[in-house]
Amino acid sequence: MSLAVKHDDGAAVRRHVPVMVAEVRDLVAAHGPRVVVDVTLGMAGHAEAILGATGARILGIDRDAEALAAARDRLAPFGDRVILRQADFADLAQVLLECGFDRADAIVADLGMSSFALDDAERGFSFRLEGPLDMRMDRTQGIRAYDLVNEESETDLANIIFNFGEERASRRIARAIVEERRRRPLETTAELRAVVERAIGPHRRSGAHPATRTFQALRIAVNREMESLAALLADAPGLLAARGRMIVLAYHSLEDRAVKERFRELKRSGGYSAITGKVMKPQRAEIANNPRARSARLRCIERIAQ
Repeated sequence: MSLAVKHDDGAAVRRHVPVMVAEVRDLVAAHGPRVVVDVTLGMAGHAEAILGATGARILGIDRDAEALAAARDRLAPFGDRVILRQADFADLAQVLLECGFDRADAIVADLGMSSFALDDAERGFSFRLEGPLDMRMDRTQGIRAYDLVNEESETDLANIIFNFGEERASRRIARAIVEERRRRPLETTAELRAVVERAIGPHRRSGAHPATRTFQALRIAVNREMESLAALLADAPGLLAARGRMIVLAYHSLEDRAVKERFRELKRSGGYSAITGKVMKPQRAEIANNPRARSARLRCIERIAQ
């Protein structure tokens, strides 16, 4: 995850602020790993820290071609210790095989939405920036947020917003979207934000913007994030070498619940042990420096040596 920093002249410059980087680095480095897979490479903050602390090779995977290009520049000093691939982490087993690896000593997944994309208005992820209703992590895929908002039935829209955004007012929001698009298609993030605000009001007691959950839900649906996470949680633990570790950073309850339940299941199987007995959270100082880290939840399991 990264943070956009604004200078006095108003120019926005992206700098990378990886979440819980010290914790991730130390968990990965504990057993002197040889092969580490970062399945959500992003701007490579975690990968850079791991490469600097270990002699491991890193396989970096991301769906976003633009993020991979930036990561390639950042990791260039590490030479052939770095292999990068554009892929969905649901296909981890296949990507590992194609790159000549049969096992990994650590697998890292930071499920947070990278600010590299979030702070780019043209990507359409943020309700705070006006841009097209896109939200695709991989811009070669077909379905955009525009297609869901303007083509799904009211019932299906309500289900998406409720199931993936845990939004109690999902029916009211879906109804408002359908009524608005009868007049004209919704094309921008600003237009969708305005519809949500009219449907449920401009403020919430929690302080979060009322469009937050709707935008989250659409992004998850467009990118099939929960399906990909289910595939990763099913396959990745079996790709760990003995004493290999899987580390996952989740940012909302849907993700964290899935990770928690899967790790419990693995622990009960007897083949894995929980390295993080309780969920790890960012320190206050980190949250002060990068407020987007506040919802991060880190869990780690280790494959028991046979």
